[in-house]
Amino acid sequence: MSTESLIVPRAAFDIEEPWSVPPECKPVRLRRATDGASPRLATRVAVWYDDDYLTVLFSADDDHVDATHLQHDAPLYEHDVVEAFVAPERAGDYFELEASPRGTLFDARVHSPDGVRATMEVDRDWNCEGLFAAIRKTTEADGAMTIDTLIRIPFAGVGRRTPAAGEEWRGNFFRIDRHSRHGDEFSAWQPTMKTPADFHVTAAFGVLRFGEKVKGER
Repeated sequence: MSTESLIVPRAAFDIEEPWSVPPECKPVRLRRATDGASPRLATRVAVWYDDDYLTVLFSADDDHVDATHLQHDAPLYEHDVVEAFVAPERAGDYFELEASPRGTLFDARVHSPDGVRATMEVDRDWNCEGLFAAIRKTTEADGAMTIDTLIRIPFAGVGRRTPAAGEEWRGNFFRIDRHSRHGDEFSAWQPTMKTPADFHVTAAFGVLRFGEKVKGER
């Protein structure tokens, strides 16, 4: 698998405009996880950071919301969900952070020395202190719907300090869309090329390269 890089710019988080993306932040589009093709429903992901947080903003086209879980750490992946996997040190040790369209959160710490689901160990009792998510649903006059999911991951919550410019993490971003008529769809920034879909493939992780400050960051 080829490894792609994503520049993560350093930019202030605008509390007055939380859904705005810094101008130097270039969103990426998710592809179908199993084969890299274009998914039926588009998803754009923007990633940036400030002194205290890594911010991930998913903007997902949608036509039906399937989300029932309300309890923290419920199996959100059984329904619609977006997910961020981030590995600050090595791909085999990463954090799995999820948010449903209802704003319900799931967080876990994963140890996967072999990089595959069969031998990975998942610590669901671990909590990312300070993890935050917000949801915005926009419906156009023609019925088109967009679900924006803002996830703020505190560096302290994953045992890190503010990344230095040029520092590299590994990671991936995902979406699951459940639909009784169209079928389930699994999307990824870096497709894992597994059938059935499997997100826990560390060999597919891309590189998150932290950048310099951009305008508006103090």
